[in-house]
Amino acid sequence: MKVAVLGAGGKAGKELVKELRRRGHEVIATGRSASSLPSGEGIETRVADLTDAEALAKAVDGAEAVISALTFNVTANTIFEGMKKAGIGRLIVIGGASSLRMPDGTRIYDTPGYPNALARMVLPGIHHLDWMKLEQDVNWSYFSPGRILFEGERLGKFRLDTDNLILDENGESRISYADAAIAMVDELEQNKHPFSRWHASY
Repeated sequence: MKVAVLGAGGKAGKELVKELRRRGHEVIATGRSASSLPSGEGIETRVADLTDAEALAKAVDGAEAVISALTFNVTANTIFEGMKKAGIGRLIVIGGASSLRMPDGTRIYDTPGYPNALARMVLPGIHHLDWMKLEQDVNWSYFSPGRILFEGERLGKFRLDTDNLILDENGESRISYADAAIAMVDELEQNKHPFSRWHASY
């Protein structure tokens, strides 16, 4: 499959490109800066302003699916509009964990004492998911990694859920960028969470 990775120059994006190539997929690596984009066999780099739907459409042209590792200054509507212009019908987005539910059923974002400074940072990701839920044509999946996303080894082992936060024996929710990439490429290949959100953590 030929897959366009939006934001391929970031930590998540680079691990996605590695995982896609490890499995034999061709990659279009897109981003704002050519110097930050990964390169190599099976990887085509395209520099574009992805905040513009027309530019995004050109950047992903020829792909069969799109995985977005962009920050949320690029809206869901812009991504969907660009994909539709390019005739692409599959999208996977890496988002945040704050809309997941704690064991008592409360959204993390709504827990008492949630820091205001952090709330301002995570709210765009929550809104992004809300906007995605309105989309009925492009088959989308929204990935919520563990609350702690870190640079670490590729273990290939983690647990899955949909809307409920996964905690380890220490009460932490964490996953490496490398294993998050595995979870996303698995979804690309298996399509187990169409038009919905899913979560992976150790």
